[in-house]
Amino acid sequence: MLKAVLSAARPKQWVKNLFVAAPLIFAKRLSDGPILRRGFAAVAIFCAISSAVYLWNDIVDVEKDRAHPRKRHRAIASGKLSIRVASVWAGILGIGGLGLGLMWLGPGFAWSALGYLILNVAYSLWLKRVVYLDVLSISSGFLLRVLAGALAVDVHASPYLLVCTALLSCYLGFGKRAHELASGGERAVSQRAVLQYYTSSALKLALALTGISTILAYALYTEAEHTRTFFHTDKMIFTAPFAIVGLWRFYRLVNQPDSDSPTEAMLTDSIFVLNLIAWAIAVTLIIYLSGVTVPPHPV
Repeated sequence: MLKAVLSAARPKQWVKNLFVAAPLIFAKRLSDGPILRRGFAAVAIFCAISSAVYLWNDIVDVEKDRAHPRKRHRAIASGKLSIRVASVWAGILGIGGLGLGLMWLGPGFAWSALGYLILNVAYSLWLKRVVYLDVLSISSGFLLRVLAGALAVDVHASPYLLVCTALLSCYLGFGKRAHELASGGERAVSQRAVLQYYTSSALKLALALTGISTILAYALYTEAEHTRTFFHTDKMIFTAPFAIVGLWRFYRLVNQPDSDSPTEAMLTDSIFVLNLIAWAIAVTLIIYLSGVTVPPHPV
């Protein structure tokens, strides 16, 4: 049973909770032991809370998942995990995560985490059936991750970080919808009702707009005067090509209708993963080898 619970908790998706650590990294606080531990705790708690969301979503969508060619193999849809047991674990992970967050990381983090839970419950029950609002809800979930991470380590989330997060998450969301529409064929609407309101051309336009905007926002961030002042370097612009490659590779995965969801496929795509690692190394070297005294807050 525990194996089924772990499968339903979708540990592969925990990588999304690295957004919780973004304020810690870009605030140059990785060398601060106590703050680093709070950051790790924030990421771990969000892994538990997001798993509660996945369990809840699979409970709500169990009948639709059983009609889906791939989702029917999920633990709840296949019957490997009963709805009653899944509900218990969803409550343990959700309430337990909120409680630990309140005790260890403070009310600000707990309120952000609660907002994330409420948003996802609303998404499962209603928002996922409203065109465009479904993708904006997904984006809001990533923004709440970033805000929770900032509140956990007591730093200000940079407006640039929030803008880039919002644009990037919208790009990923529209990409997922484009892939579902293309791969689902005649069954696409029965698998996800909101797809009846999307068209391939509209999604391609949305992808182009959010993708280009993400690149421009990130490039502007790397070249902003306060970025150069905070990091004492003008070399952040050299990380922009990694962002371009990552967005391009995701777009290629979107246009492979026979593959799994692009947001899942990118985690096993060698080009995407190697590029992401290279970007992370480049950012870390540029930020943390600049030889600057750590200020209390990012800009």
